[in-house]
Amino acid sequence: MSLILFNKPFQVMCQFSPHPTYQSLSDYLELPNIYPAGRLDADSEGLMLLTDNGGLKHAISHPQHEKEKTYLVQVEGKTTAFALEKLRAPINLGDFTTRACTAVQVEEPVWLWHREPPIRVRQNLPTSWLAITLTEGKNRQVRRMTAAVGLPTLRLIRFAIGPFSLASHPLLPGEWRVVDEAEWKKLT
Repeated sequence: MSLILFNKPFQVMCQFSPHPTYQSLSDYLELPNIYPAGRLDADSEGLMLLTDNGGLKHAISHPQHEKEKTYLVQVEGKTTAFALEKLRAPINLGDFTTRACTAVQVEEPVWLWHREPPIRVRQNLPTSWLAITLTEGKNRQVRRMTAAVGLPTLRLIRFAIGPFSLASHPLLPGEWRVVDEAEWKKLT
């Protein structure tokens, strides 16, 4: 059984089959019979876990297991205590209501890699960085949450999944490594 940590670059699809306009996982990983345990949209970057074990994949990605996933989010605008409180509480997004989560303002990470292309910059609008930790992960959820509180997402990086993070397992975009069995047993 294998567990792979992968730092997904911006504008890469979370699939192994070819895509007409984007790179896919097969452009970075040439390992047979592994599958993503969860997804990131093409506009998001950061940590993904991949495995060849269906049970482990389920334990990582299914919301019933409540694995924490932490995202670093650069938003347009100045973060307020009121906006953070709204982010932490369940938010009705129309098609579903989010679970309560943690959300704090953080400094821009000093270790963060340069993104190509860079985010759009508006001279007269400040940006802020947030760390948001969820135990669910619906399609474009973090982006929809920040927009709902008036802070549109400019950059979204999944920083951690359960016990694995880009701090404890530093990888540049496109890099990956195999996790040894003792480490991945922390997930189950």
